[in-house]
Amino acid sequence: MAASAVPGYSPGFKKPPAVLRLKRKRLRRSEPAAAAAAPPPCGAVPRAPSAPARRNPFSSLDNAPRAAGTPQPRERGRRPPPAGGSPSAAPFWQLLEPVCEDKPAGRAEPSERTDVLTLTDDLHLPVAVPEVPSAARHEFPADWSIKTRLLFMSSQPFTWAEHLKAQEEAQGFAQHCRATETNLPESIQEPKLSTELRCAFQQSLVYWLHPSLPWLQLFPRIGADRKLAGKASPWSQDEALQQVLMSDWSVSFTSLYNLLKAKLCPYFYVCTYQFTVLFRAAGLAGSDVITAVISPTTRGLREAMRNEGIEFSLPLVEESRTRKQKNSEVNLETEIANSLEVGNIMEDGEEPAPSDDDDDESFSWLEEMGVQDKVKKPDAISIKLRKEKHEVQMDHKPESLAFVKGTNTFTLLNFLINCKSLVAVAGPQAGLPPTLLSPVAFRGGTMQTLKARSINAKARVHLAYEDIFSLEIVGPVMPHSLHSLSTLLKSAQRGAFSAVLYTHEPTAVFNTNPDKASPSFSKETICKDLPTCGLHLKTLDQLSQCPTLGKSSIRFLEMKDYAYTWKS
Repeated sequence: MAASAVPGYSPGFKKPPAVLRLKRKRLRRSEPAAAAAAPPPCGAVPRAPSAPARRNPFSSLDNAPRAAGTPQPRERGRRPPPAGGSPSAAPFWQLLEPVCEDKPAGRAEPSERTDVLTLTDDLHLPVAVPEVPSAARHEFPADWSIKTRLLFMSSQPFTWAEHLKAQEEAQGFAQHCRATETNLPESIQEPKLSTELRCAFQQSLVYWLHPSLPWLQLFPRIGADRKLAGKASPWSQDEALQQVLMSDWSVSFTSLYNLLKAKLCPYFYVCTYQFTVLFRAAGLAGSDVITAVISPTTRGLREAMRNEGIEFSLPLVEESRTRKQKNSEVNLETEIANSLEVGNIMEDGEEPAPSDDDDDESFSWLEEMGVQDKVKKPDAISIKLRKEKHEVQMDHKPESLAFVKGTNTFTLLNFLINCKSLVAVAGPQAGLPPTLLSPVAFRGGTMQTLKARSINAKARVHLAYEDIFSLEIVGPVMPHSLHSLSTLLKSAQRGAFSAVLYTHEPTAVFNTNPDKASPSFSKETICKDLPTCGLHLKTLDQLSQCPTLGKSSIRFLEMKDYAYTWKS
């Protein structure tokens, strides 16, 4: 063979030491200058000319020497050889040199990340605000979602909200417990010197919570396993302690419902690790009876509620079904008017949602044709699975919102108290009762306050820096607190401020109007039915209106010249 005649060739890698010695001698004679002339990489120390890089003798599969000028085959994923030499002759650090040279140019790549960080920081500096509706109003719609954070911004300082005196703090708590209404003037010239304003601010931060475990963050509960992991939970393995906690929770839950029924509590929330329930008193949200909305729900929960005799509706599903029926009727009329074939009607339209009545009589036409025995019909299990498929598709989604009203809310109360799946059996929330949130005091409830702090910063506007003042509110901000704080800022900030609202997403769907047939109520009716529920009359007037935001919630709120604009 020709290859065997070449000196130093070792077929089958039988003599690699001989090959290494031969290659080392060749490199010492032919390529010391090329190795010395190569520039060092970023931060690397170049090798001496006497010790050039060695070529890997196993890089070629056939292990046969090649003639001069024959290019080496590139391996997969390897960079092209540098100018003036082959990849085998170049040192290893020289192959990495193009990577080091590209690093300065790569600094411009994370521009998208920089924009995201800039956007996050700009929440504190409102240079650019999102689009808001052009029509300004003197009142914004009721938002029944729970906010986790509010960020108010204004050109006027928030020094009046800092360092409340002990007397002002105590007066604010007393005003809250006594449901004292505070009517502030349209504009306050010296907000920092207004004791009435500072006491009303403390009053608007109060809410009531059960259970109260200071070392645990009990809201939000959905998706809170990571925050609660590693915290002390002595009840997780103690069944007797779990029963005591649930018994105490049941008493508090029943107390809240009794206050709601007596119209001494306007509304309250039940926050579990899987879903949230909002109970509203009669006269709120455009309803003349007690209502409850549950979201998100699952097929198992809905089936358990049906088994307990709880009558409820799925307003978003019914609305979607009605919309599909109207669209199908419009499409049908259009197709008939155009004299198209009947077979093309259902091809262009969307498949309608299956109904229970159609499934019961879907095979009657087979009997009419006399072929019912020749066609294999699906069994009852297949039909049930087909029904459950469409029902399961909306689980854990906003469309699964369930609406309960009237006396069924009392049945729902008993169902939730006795429901074993209400409490997690494993994980960080195991054995922990649901969280009860209320704007007024109730049996077993603990008074809590939202955390507030003011921040001062500078923003660049028109090639100059201007002072921007912000007020941050953190905690479970309920609808009445949002309205109260906005009313205070209207007077303190002279009718000019903006706010970024952070919503607890599972509760955004509570802004849906589930009972559109119910009449709206006037302000006189509200004052007559809810005289001592603990909320301001203006707040009651807002919360009594029918919800208009749908499945969304207010994300941005702005006031200019004492008029509101918002974006949902």
